[in-house]
Amino acid sequence: MNDNPEQNPYDLLEISQEATEAEIRTAYRTRSLKVHPDRNRNDPNAAQKFHALTTASTLLLDPLRRLALDAQLRLQAAKKQRFASYDNKRKAMVSELEEREKEFKKARMAKEQERTTRESENMRIREEGRRMREQREKELELQELERQCARTKPGSNGTVEEEPLVPPPPTDLDTTIRIKYALSSYPALSTASALTAHLRRYGKIDEGTAVMSQKAKKSKKSKGLVDGEVIVTALVPFNQLGAAFAVVSSAESLKERGMDVAWAGGSEPPILGWLRERGELGGPAANRAEPFPTKPTPEGTTFGSFPSSFVSLAHSDLFESLILLFDKPAFDEVVPPPPPPAAKAGIDYESLTLLRMREAERARLEKEILEAEATEGG
Repeated sequence: MNDNPEQNPYDLLEISQEATEAEIRTAYRTRSLKVHPDRNRNDPNAAQKFHALTTASTLLLDPLRRLALDAQLRLQAAKKQRFASYDNKRKAMVSELEEREKEFKKARMAKEQERTTRESENMRIREEGRRMREQREKELELQELERQCARTKPGSNGTVEEEPLVPPPPTDLDTTIRIKYALSSYPALSTASALTAHLRRYGKIDEGTAVMSQKAKKSKKSKGLVDGEVIVTALVPFNQLGAAFAVVSSAESLKERGMDVAWAGGSEPPILGWLRERGELGGPAANRAEPFPTKPTPEGTTFGSFPSSFVSLAHSDLFESLILLFDKPAFDEVVPPPPPPAAKAGIDYESLTLLRMREAERARLEKEILEAEATEGG
């Protein structure tokens, strides 16, 4: 049984528990001279021994703390006496219990220390993140201020010259639209070739990269669907941005006919925002563009009027295909797919390369549409 108190103050000063205050001071003076570090330069533990003697004398000279120490020593002595009266089996059980208690206390202290260390590390990380965020915000503010100063830099003639807007980089989905409709509303548009032929009036489409998916939906009263109705979702890439923009501009009227049209990327391509900033789509600089008279809409077309935002694009090659919309039939009039081209005698290397590129693009679009359907289903 290991109940001996560690560094008993009475044992360190070599006095009894009945020693007076004067005896304690005398014992401390005698013992401290023997273990003082200046007299024991070769002893590496001299400073520790001297500190232990000082702590012991300070404790014993405090009446209240000495009273608590004496009570603790009496309890330990009684415990030792009681332990001595136990048989060997009981002594082993008590010793084992005490060892477990010590291990538990040690593990609890280690866990508490680990928690404190982890909290300190988390606080340090949060503080470092806050500092980096503030630094980044300051850098962005400084860059924005520099751009504004450069944009409003006075010219040689005293006027303010505006910095030209930098066009955004092109992306793969700039000319791709996403179409969703019930197959019962458009039974003739059951294949990708039929859908691309139907949309080809708006502009050229690479039929090989169009992707279509058909999936039966459960009943949704809010959307007017019935059990087992097949919903078609397709990604159609146009060759020109103007053709894709023409279809998306008619999204409201098409939705009334049961067909949802939107950009494949989920939002408008950044290049359209750049065109608006330049005044090409009725943005801040639209007032500087010369008005272009619109011609009346022929009867039988789906578009009631030419969009006012296209006025400044009348002379633009980018949206030349939009003007042709007025001579096209209604969107909901299904156009049969063209007959397949005659098979060629052979395929050269250039055609083979283009075919592989189209297959890769088709696979990418199929993956995107499946991910979009999985997100909606979730």
